[in-house]
Amino acid sequence: MCATMTTTAPSPLLDDAVRLCQQALIDALPDEDAHPQRLHAAMHYSLMGGGKRVRPALVLGACRAVGGADEACLPAMAAVEILHTYTLVHDDLPAMDDDDLRRGRATVHKVWDEATAILVGDALNTLAFACLAQLPATQAKAAVAVLASAAGSEGVIGGQQDDLDAEGGRGLAGEDPAQLLQRIHARKTAALIRASCQLGAICGQGDGQQQAALADFGFHIGLAFQIIDDLLDQSAAVQELGKTPGKDAQVGKLTWVSVHGLEAAQRAASAHTEAAEAALAPFGAAADGLRALAALLLRRNS
Repeated sequence: MCATMTTTAPSPLLDDAVRLCQQALIDALPDEDAHPQRLHAAMHYSLMGGGKRVRPALVLGACRAVGGADEACLPAMAAVEILHTYTLVHDDLPAMDDDDLRRGRATVHKVWDEATAILVGDALNTLAFACLAQLPATQAKAAVAVLASAAGSEGVIGGQQDDLDAEGGRGLAGEDPAQLLQRIHARKTAALIRASCQLGAICGQGDGQQQAALADFGFHIGLAFQIIDDLLDQSAAVQELGKTPGKDAQVGKLTWVSVHGLEAAQRAASAHTEAAEAALAPFGAAADGLRALAALLLRRNS
């Protein structure tokens, strides 16, 4: 593991993102009491009940890395967190992962009902793109294309389908489990994290090379993030994880640990974090916030 990855200090970037994103989400959401009140109350519950705000932090860090102002990326910070939350609400549904706990609280379909949870996800998905429409026209066009690609059938949604098909060996059809696992992780997790970095670069008016470098950083951080998630599912307590631990093994999901083993998973997380660090070399000190966040994510316990 490279020396630059040894710090365990808190991330000021993440702290800033939590503060800025909180207000951006409040500004984006319809009033909690607006009709239909049940739907809007559930939307507030899903978005405002915690979460690390990692993806907004990556938007903010990428924007800063290319010299952009914080205010320029607020709509994109809100958009990625809103879209991410929609995916969680739908992932937790009985037809998907059937989970009762998310971010340390009961899932939306447990507090309300399954139909309301579906509508919450639908509403959040559309709201994310409404946020991007607030950007200047040229940036908005590029940002919508990036987020739509990351979220669609070749991104998060496609990754979720592969993940469901792979449960208990379904849908493998002779495919190498390691290759399928890589595709699931690249789409279901890394695609949106990569897009978050691209959005920050777009909002900060970074050039093509800068956008590509930050996309590469995001891709590797996304894979490392998911590998750590797989490790935590094996070892973390429910109070730390904020969701039901051990669920992946119970339903036969493909994970880095199940396919490659514990030690290989730990090595892979470190290797992807180092690759992410290398992608930041052109930015110098302007990317220090992203470097510190990468180190923090590698050593997280929830």
